[in-house]
Amino acid sequence: MFDEIMEKFEGSPSQQAVIRLLLERGFSVNDEGRVVSGGIEIPNTGIAREIDVDRRVVDSTTDAILDDPELRRIFQNISQIPSLMDLAPVLDLSVLTVDVYDTEEPGIVAEITGLIADRGISMRQTVSEDPEFAVDPKLYIITERPLPGDLLNDIRDLDYVRQLGLQ
Repeated sequence: MFDEIMEKFEGSPSQQAVIRLLLERGFSVNDEGRVVSGGIEIPNTGIAREIDVDRRVVDSTTDAILDDPELRRIFQNISQIPSLMDLAPVLDLSVLTVDVYDTEEPGIVAEITGLIADRGISMRQTVSEDPEFAVDPKLYIITERPLPGDLLNDIRDLDYVRQLGLQ
């Protein structure tokens, strides 16, 4: 789906940058063509500054989104999910980052979270980046306490795991 969306803007790398930012941040576009997060409007000048494009590029991108029924449906229904990853150190939580060889492999989340749950470790949040939207998608599991070394070894030994990271 990501590739299909980007193809609609293939003639404009600047508009593609706007699209990428909207998707990465979970920003939507309202009926007036304004970029919003929930009910809070994000100024087009701020978006333009973030990705180093002219404000008019943001305007033309939101206009194109509203003119295309498929894009309108997508970008009017995006919502942001709060993440505990950046708050983990403040809240004394642990973050396990799992990088896998093939993100299309079924059962990755189920198997890894099952191993953690079998140890009686509470998981506060699990975030699995979408392979269509992220260049190098990862699985993030935020837990109440650090994972023991032998459990980390069990997870690392799974055939599909490329690398683990801890925070």
